[in-house]
Amino acid sequence: MAQADETPRSYTKILQQHFAEHRQMALLAGPRQVGKTTVCRGLDADARYLNWDDQDDRALFLKGPKTVAAELGLERLRADRPLVVFDEIHKHAKWKQFLKGFYDGFGDRVRIAVTGSARLDVYRRGGDSLMGRYLLYRMGPLTVGELLRQEVLEQPLAGPRELPPAKFTQLLERGGFPEPFLKDVRFGNRWRQLRREQLVWEDVRDLSRVQEIGQLEVMEQLLESRSGRSLSYSELANSVNVTVDTARRWVDLLILLHHGFVVRPWFKNVTKSLRKEPKWYLSDWSGIDDPGARAETFVACHLQKAVQMWEDLGLGRFELRYLRDKQQREVDFCIVRDGKPWFLVEVKSSRDSLSPALAHFQGQTKAKHALQVIVDAPFVAADPFERVDPCIVPAATLLSMLP
Repeated sequence: MAQADETPRSYTKILQQHFAEHRQMALLAGPRQVGKTTVCRGLDADARYLNWDDQDDRALFLKGPKTVAAELGLERLRADRPLVVFDEIHKHAKWKQFLKGFYDGFGDRVRIAVTGSARLDVYRRGGDSLMGRYLLYRMGPLTVGELLRQEVLEQPLAGPRELPPAKFTQLLERGGFPEPFLKDVRFGNRWRQLRREQLVWEDVRDLSRVQEIGQLEVMEQLLESRSGRSLSYSELANSVNVTVDTARRWVDLLILLHHGFVVRPWFKNVTKSLRKEPKWYLSDWSGIDDPGARAETFVACHLQKAVQMWEDLGLGRFELRYLRDKQQREVDFCIVRDGKPWFLVEVKSSRDSLSPALAHFQGQTKAKHALQVIVDAPFVAADPFERVDPCIVPAATLLSMLP
């Protein structure tokens, strides 16, 4: 049977290019079991791997940068710069200080990769800044584009290319996490349950002081069934009998752990977007029963990964938003590029007539492209970005053009 590490990932070449061109540490953040460790270990057969969750490695971390450097043999003269991978080190109360000290003392002798199942781009903001000492890469689940190609992007969009229909269906049904993607549906069901338990009973406790784990677990189960829907903090709070502020903190914690993400509405006036309810999406679409919600989440995860990768590779400033007006007209997604709407996406699980909201919001936002994406439509070998009028596009075509 195929193993998860047999699936090539674009992040391998991204990190290879990083270490060929940059001295800075590479911070690789993403959900647990998305493949971060496999990618990093595959960069160098002689890489040293130190994991905070390992008791012996943790004791070494706590002794400080000089002790770790001595253990790695960095005091010896070498012709090359060895690779060291620090995994889950964000659980160390003084992880920023450790990395700063290690990088400042030994960064010219070693290549440093830091991986974590929490959002390192959030954690870095407080305390001792690592500014200038790292570049961040956010790793997402497998997508249509990554299954087709793994080269480092030079521009946001590639040409359309067909993924075999059976492979497309496999991705839609099993999700983009490597191990369940390569195995069967029964394994995926067990894998999701174990991952959910690990999220609530281990990861949350490692990174927070939440005491009401049972109530948080109930809220997580509610969110599992609400992917693609508006996120009402007051409704969640009432459902699990906590305050609105607590519900908001718990959602933020699940986002921190990459369990899901929110998409906010787009307005020219940024402050208005902060007052409107965001939409919630799971990072793993495989367990969603409703076909419409699964289709929308499937596309949302592809767009979220694309936006993050475009930014991480320096291709510009990108945001994933949605559109809704007072008349309740709505378009599922709006990709904003350098502060201006670039293209709109409305998702349908099956063939349907063109949504009138696309033309309306294209006129309002001046977005260059407006696409109605049909998940069950067969691939078409044509570039939808050559059209400037609203058009119906197979998901297999659009998603093949994204990273």
